[in-house]
Amino acid sequence: MTATGKSSETTASGAPRAGGRGTLAGRTVSRIGYGAMQLERNDRADAVAILRRVVELGVDHLDTAQFYGNGFVNSVIRAAIRGEDDVVIVSKVGADPDPDGPGPLRLAQRPEQLRASVENNLASLGLEQIPVVNLRRTDTGPGLRAEGDQVVPLDDQLAVMTALRDEGKIGAIGLSAVSVDTLRRALPAGIACVQNAYSLVARDDEKLLGLCLAEGVAWMPFFPLGGAFPGLPKVTEEPAVVAAAKSLGVTPSQIGLAWLLHHAPNVLLIPGTSNRRHLEENIAAGALDLDKEMLAELDAVPTRAGDIVLG
Repeated sequence: MTATGKSSETTASGAPRAGGRGTLAGRTVSRIGYGAMQLERNDRADAVAILRRVVELGVDHLDTAQFYGNGFVNSVIRAAIRGEDDVVIVSKVGADPDPDGPGPLRLAQRPEQLRASVENNLASLGLEQIPVVNLRRTDTGPGLRAEGDQVVPLDDQLAVMTALRDEGKIGAIGLSAVSVDTLRRALPAGIACVQNAYSLVARDDEKLLGLCLAEGVAWMPFFPLGGAFPGLPKVTEEPAVVAAAKSLGVTPSQIGLAWLLHHAPNVLLIPGTSNRRHLEENIAAGALDLDKEMLAELDAVPTRAGDIVLG
């Protein structure tokens, strides 16, 4: 039984854990979480309603950042998520909102910027401690690359992150957009999770995933269906995925998400959507049973995403 008195098979709300049980920063969580970035497309009332539905569907960890909607998404989470929901909030630092710039964000890699970003996240979320904070680096893509004073040694960044953890402002440290070498160097600091772009058609990080599995680090892929930017292949367009979806009477997106859950036991999904129907489809993907023959056909899909740099 958990501290809330509920079975480990259910969330604090009593709902079955979406996708089953996983582990994040020493806590039992649902294997399917929710990426909140797309909520910036919704008005506030609708965004709050979607988050309440997320909790009802057995999700108990959320991915967010202060730079999602320049604080809007964090403010919606603050309004929608209650203490009794027992939801693990995962935020990230390493970039800041840049509403007047050429893009929606700018890198903020220096130690003092990381600290300021944590403080901004705490304020907008209304928390005394953020359970998990990912350090978003620029080792791998797609994404921006650090230049000039934004090229900061990993040790300097980990020093401020561990200080923030010691101060109780963050509960655990994660990493995002990192290489195998970066994770190896960071492991002594205690790493709870890694977020990299990864999907059925973008498996360049297989060695990194294996290291996470060996070290008990949660693997939380973003862009789990590929195709987020021009030039990136889409999981949903793969013939093997389309055929599997037709066979099971589900959508290609559900097959792509289910494959990730079957691929490794430390995978925690954070698919995002601003649409209620898509949300429910994403959660339902956690119940799909892919047999050995279907998994073999999906595993045979080639990885070809490469390393696309944007901005």
